[in-house]
Amino acid sequence: MNKPEKLITRPVIIPDDLEDVKKLWLDYLVWGNDKMQELYGVHPHNPEEAVEQDIRQIRKFQPPYGQLILAVYEGKVCGLGSLKSISPEIGEIKRMFVDPAARRIGAGRAILEALLAEAKRVGYQQVRLDSPKFMEAAHALYRSLGFRDIEAYPEMEIPAEFKDYLLFMELDLT
Repeated sequence: MNKPEKLITRPVIIPDDLEDVKKLWLDYLVWGNDKMQELYGVHPHNPEEAVEQDIRQIRKFQPPYGQLILAVYEGKVCGLGSLKSISPEIGEIKRMFVDPAARRIGAGRAILEALLAEAKRVGYQQVRLDSPKFMEAAHALYRSLGFRDIEAYPEMEIPAEFKDYLLFMELDLT
């Protein structure tokens, strides 16, 4: 018996999906900030200001050099991931987040695979990302698709004083 497809990924449609993007980005940044405070005693940024800045600059996450991918499970938006350009050869994955209520259904993997397919389509030779050290499940996902740990890269958007709390990774697409 074939079960219906419950999980899909799709590109974000602006402006239709903007409220979902804002909510997921804010949920991600609030959750991440709270964990950074709990574990390390630091707050890397103001989540509301960071979301507003990203919304103002949302074109960097749009084709031809970027992409925003939503995960939808049983008709409800449950996750988001972003791709943007570092250079003509290097893309960067940002703001990968799955609502905690929808974890362990494959949404993170589906988003990441869609972003990597887009990175290949754009012509990137490498994809990089940064991730807080406490996100061990995310690191396992990234490694399962071939990402490897690297040193902090110069184009990272993270203030230097917080880099010790992050893991930096890279995947060769060639």
